[in-house]
Amino acid sequence: MSLTAGTRVGPFEVVAPIGAGGMGEVVRARDARLGRDVAVKVLPALFASDVDRLRRFEQEARAAAALNHPNILVVYDVGAAEGVPYVVSELLEGETLRQTLERGALTPRKAIDYGVQIASGLAAAHDKGIVHRDVKPENVFITSDERVKILDFGLAKLTQVEAALSSASMMVTGMRQTSPGMLMGTVAYMSPEQVRGAPADTRSDIFALGALIYEMITGRVAFQRETTAETVTAILRD
Repeated sequence: MSLTAGTRVGPFEVVAPIGAGGMGEVVRARDARLGRDVAVKVLPALFASDVDRLRRFEQEARAAAALNHPNILVVYDVGAAEGVPYVVSELLEGETLRQTLERGALTPRKAIDYGVQIASGLAAAHDKGIVHRDVKPENVFITSDERVKILDFGLAKLTQVEAALSSASMMVTGMRQTSPGMLMGTVAYMSPEQVRGAPADTRSDIFALGALIYEMITGRVAFQRETTAETVTAILRD
């Protein structure tokens, strides 16, 4: 699917690209029906070929859309265009926590402020029975007015990173792929039960939040080592 300016994704007209990664491409789009700009994330086509996987994503995305909390990204809609699934959300101005941390550690006051906001959003989701499963700096957004927004509740389960861990070749190549951190970055924030392949629950999100707070204060990823295998060992033993 072409995502150039002027093309349409369902009822939304593409205005400009925002970014791209392993979980798809994000564009700024115009919702002419309501007269507002939105963010549209178009998922990789391979997800559309797995009916059960896509169904679970749609269920979780709709559950996330029902959440009403200032620290959770507002999801407006999910759908498919030309057989390719997409999710529509509010358009944010600012940068991800990953981009913020690339400039170095935060002050303790700011780290605590962000940590409290993330915890507040996660608690609201957990109260509704929704577990994120993939809390990491790439999935935390800092708006221009310093409000934290947790991203991708529906997409988190879709990635099924636990299954990816069972493939040794993926673990090795994950360190060197062009889009850095898609596997390694996720592994570094996994809880022990996740790296073992066990089901993730609310405690997994809390573990990841602790790792985020550590990184915000120190400027270092809590468990990341030279290889994925060493990172997993650090999570399990250290």
